[in-house]
Amino acid sequence: MNKLKLGLVFILILTGVVGFTYLSESAMVIRVLSVLVGLLLAAFVARYTTQGQNFYAFCKESSEETKKVVWPSRKETLQMSGVVFAFVVAMALFLWLIDAALMSIVKLMMDQDV
Repeated sequence: MNKLKLGLVFILILTGVVGFTYLSESAMVIRVLSVLVGLLLAAFVARYTTQGQNFYAFCKESSEETKKVVWPSRKETLQMSGVVFAFVVAMALFLWLIDAALMSIVKLMMDQDV
């Protein structure tokens, strides 16, 4: 029975896409609606498959886990963003200095060879 439902899901999605192509002379809104209706019907049928129920349980558990996360305050977020920004600037300057030094060395070596 589960395979039959999954087959129906596939057929509903395919029907929406075929409807989009078949209605090529119609307004774009109708064409997009055909795809959306196909996807919504497929999602409704997929919800009652074993995989759909597992996915629903996973989404529910994920939602519960995100509620357990301790999010940083605005002050902490701004402070950490400042630290990251300062590190990026410092690293950019360091790499620029290394690049400039290596470029000077290469130019010096190229002038000596000529």
